[in-house]
Amino acid sequence: MAGIFEADRERLRGVAYRILGSLAEADDAIQEAWLRLSSSKSSEIENIGGWLTTVVARISLDMLRSRKARREDLLVTEDVESILNREAQSDPEQEALLAEAVGIGLMVILDRLAPTERLAFVLHDLFGFSFDDIASIMDRSSVAVRQLASRARRRVRDVSLNETANALEQRRAVGAFFSASREGNYEALLELLDPEVVLRIDRRLLPQDAPDVLRGAATVARRAQLGARQGLAAELMLIDGRLGVVVAPLGRLRLVMTFVLGNGKIQQIELIAKPAPLRALQLTLLDD
Repeated sequence: MAGIFEADRERLRGVAYRILGSLAEADDAIQEAWLRLSSSKSSEIENIGGWLTTVVARISLDMLRSRKARREDLLVTEDVESILNREAQSDPEQEALLAEAVGIGLMVILDRLAPTERLAFVLHDLFGFSFDDIASIMDRSSVAVRQLASRARRRVRDVSLNETANALEQRRAVGAFFSASREGNYEALLELLDPEVVLRIDRRLLPQDAPDVLRGAATVARRAQLGARQGLAAELMLIDGRLGVVVAPLGRLRLVMTFVLGNGKIQQIELIAKPAPLRALQLTLLDD
């Protein structure tokens, strides 16, 4: 029995991680599943792999519900950053690799789904489970599960880039800015920025006396180079229907960059870091 469990551990970990978005919590869910398997009569379980998947998914759903309820209670009196900063990380480096593998943008959006939506979407769209199988895990009808997955899918990808204003111009300019910033290419940044570009920065990102508004292509390009040197985990996404950049280490949203373009140049950039404005933004993945 132990051998079967160990052979299936990484697959179960992948399921739990995508549901929970936390390696520490995923490992806790797997440990609980092992304890339940150890206390069960394995001879009465026809498909141990399927049984374990069901148990891990149910445990993960309960943990996700508990965590979201706990966060909502704490947010009444406490800043979300202080809550997230206290969350234990069993292995930050490994979790960062997992978040990159899953996709930073996807992890950010999954964190915004209701627990049942997240479970239905992860199991069906990411792992290929049938709606009937998911229904048995969630104790719901197949029709209800299908609706949950469909609703989650719309929230993940509910805006086509082709439907946004100046879509191609946005993709070209913001994508090029993102690449040039990562490479620290000052000359390329100057080419992309309007000479009178304005950069507005959330005060929480700055030292006490630093200006929160920067003007001019040269000044903004140097600031973009500085941000790139910090090695932030970032990804292009749609932000309120327009192309932008999200910064989300370990899949936890920390910063959003929005852009205003004109005449093929970037005219305005805003860096948003306050929890309340971040939660209010509509974030969606780009079309492949």
